[in-house]
Amino acid sequence: MSFSLTVVESDETVDADNSLMPDAGKPSATSAPVPSERAVLVRGAALMLFVLVVSAVLHLFVVSRFQHGASQQRLHDRFRGALATGTAPVGPLDGDGRIVIAGTPVAYLQIPALDVEEVVVEGTSSSNLYAGPGHRRDTPLPGQIGRSVIVGRRLLFGGPFASLDRLRPGSEIVATTAQGVFRFAVIGVRRAGDPLPEAPRGRTSRLVLATAGGSGLNPSGVLWVDADLQGDAVGGPAAVITAATLPGEEQAGASDSRTLWALVLWLQLLLVAIVASLWSWRRWGHALTWIVGTPLLLLVSNLVWDEFFRLLPNVV
Repeated sequence: MSFSLTVVESDETVDADNSLMPDAGKPSATSAPVPSERAVLVRGAALMLFVLVVSAVLHLFVVSRFQHGASQQRLHDRFRGALATGTAPVGPLDGDGRIVIAGTPVAYLQIPALDVEEVVVEGTSSSNLYAGPGHRRDTPLPGQIGRSVIVGRRLLFGGPFASLDRLRPGSEIVATTAQGVFRFAVIGVRRAGDPLPEAPRGRTSRLVLATAGGSGLNPSGVLWVDADLQGDAVGGPAAVITAATLPGEEQAGASDSRTLWALVLWLQLLLVAIVASLWSWRRWGHALTWIVGTPLLLLVSNLVWDEFFRLLPNVV
């Protein structure tokens, strides 16, 4: 009797143990599938591409315009102070006889028909035009005898000259410099292949505005607006930089490759950030990668786009 009871108890014990221990060879219904390494890399690469595209759009339509607005505010304050103290440039040399530094504010430009009010800086390289329109250094300042050229962007960094093609003969352009306020009347808008207007003669001044032709997203060539001074022109210092000595990156429609090394550096840093994000994606999961990696990638990619846009024509 006792032997029979012992057998029954042993069977029950075995059955209970078996019921508590599922077969190791069978997959658990609650275990989550582990993604393969290739799947993780594909997802991570897609995420990185998404961040890069988003940062490009943000830089094009948000960041660059914010940079332009902030630069214009600083330039406006600086130029107003220079006018008040009589230290604003009136020519290619400053009060100490040195060449005016590129990026220095030299004029204040107003185009009422387009609601444009921009501080003009010295120099027309792609880098100079991040802040606003630039004065071509081999020409006199607006209002001085001769032909003054100002180059501005059509799309990037605020696109101050986005609507120049809407100007019509007779439209007013006002330029304020250290020598006074000068009012110009538009005489025409021209593109590549159009005949040049007759050159100004005597003590007259012509203002020429230049930007990209075509549409904002599909620029083509250079668009020019010619305007003649309504009144008497003033004299100015002799030119120091001529058309022959003007650097190539300051020509209308030229790009600036002097900081190409910086673009290469930021691209290398971006590659490191991408690799680190992919490693984080696999090691720490999605949430932490989004929180830590996204701001870093946006920052570095914006630095990449900032340098990349310098390689585009300065009128875009």
